[in-house]
Amino acid sequence: MSYLNNKLIGVISGLLLSFATLAAGPVALNPSHPERYTVVKGDTLWDISSMFLRDAWLWPEVWYVNPQIENPHLIYPGDEIVLTYRDGQPVLRLDRKNRLSPSIRATPLDQAIPTIPIDAIAPFLTRPYVVDEETLKKAPYIVHFLDDHIVGGAGISYYARSIMDANPTQYAVVRPEKPYKDPDTGEILGYEALYVGTSDLKRTGDPAKLLIASSEMEAIIGDRLIKVKQDEPLIDFQPRVPDTPIEGRIISVLNGVTQIGQYNVVVLNKGANAGLEPGHVLQILQGGYEVRDIVKGRGEKVTLPLEKAGHLMVFRTFEKVSFALVMDATKALHVLDWVRPPEG
Repeated sequence: MSYLNNKLIGVISGLLLSFATLAAGPVALNPSHPERYTVVKGDTLWDISSMFLRDAWLWPEVWYVNPQIENPHLIYPGDEIVLTYRDGQPVLRLDRKNRLSPSIRATPLDQAIPTIPIDAIAPFLTRPYVVDEETLKKAPYIVHFLDDHIVGGAGISYYARSIMDANPTQYAVVRPEKPYKDPDTGEILGYEALYVGTSDLKRTGDPAKLLIASSEMEAIIGDRLIKVKQDEPLIDFQPRVPDTPIEGRIISVLNGVTQIGQYNVVVLNKGANAGLEPGHVLQILQGGYEVRDIVKGRGEKVTLPLEKAGHLMVFRTFEKVSFALVMDATKALHVLDWVRPPEG
C-alpha cells in the first residue's frame, strides 16, 4: 500500500474519532437532508457531510462510532449513512448490513472514502511551489549543459554554480515565475516556482555536476536548484475553523485555470505567520468594494457588503502564503475574493 493510502487511513480515523457530546452546540442540518444515504465510489466525506449538515466540516461532531462494526472509522462504497437522534441532537451512524462479525474485510483499506479528493491536491503536497526572495538569491542555478545540449531533459547532465555540500544528493529544478504580491500592501510574499524536474548531484564544486533524473518540461540555463526535503507529505489534517480571526484574499489560482470553482487550488495571501494551518476551513466572500452613488450626483461612494460565495480548506502553508482547495462555490469565484473564518 502506498504512503498516501496509509496516511489516508490515518486521516479518516482521526477525523471520525469524535462524538456528538463534543459539539459546542446544536449542529444545523441541511434543510434538504436525506434520512439515509448509500455511499458510492467517488464520494468524499465532505460531499456526504454536506448532504446531511449545513456546515460540512462539523462531520466529526455528530459521528457515532459503533463498536460492533469492523473499522467503524472508515467508510466504504456500499455502506449506508443513517441520520438518527440522541437526546434531540442529530447523530450520523454507519449501517454496514450483514457485516457485524469480526471477520476480515475483503475490501482493501485504500478503497475507503477520503475526506476530500486527494487527487486534486496530491501534486501540490511536497513540491517547492513557492520560493522566497532570499532562497532564490542563494540557490544554485544551471549554467551549462553537457554534450552541446541547449536545453535539458531526463538523462542530460549539466553544470550548476556553487554546490559545495555533498548532502543532499537530490535537488528540485524550478523556474522562478511571477511574484505573489499582497493586494493591499504591495509586499512580495514569495515567488511562484514552476516545477521543472529533479536532479541528482554527481560532483560538488563551482561548477558542480548534476544529472536530470526526471523532468516535466525542458530545463534551461538559469533554472534554480532547491534542496529536496525528505519530509513526508502532510495530509493528516482535520477540517476545523481557525481559533483566531484571519482575513485574507485569494491572490492566484494554480494550474493555469482562469475560472475558479469547486476543487480548484488557489493561493491565499496569508500563511503560517498569520496562524493558518492545514485543515483550516475558511469562508469565501465577494464584494466589499466601493461604487459611486450617481443619484445624489455629488461623487458620494457606497461600500458594498460582503456576500457569501463558498468555502475552501487550507492544505499546505508557507511562511506568507497558503494553498487551499475550493470545497464548494455558490457563485463564480475570482482572484481578490475575501476569505474569513465561517460565521456560526
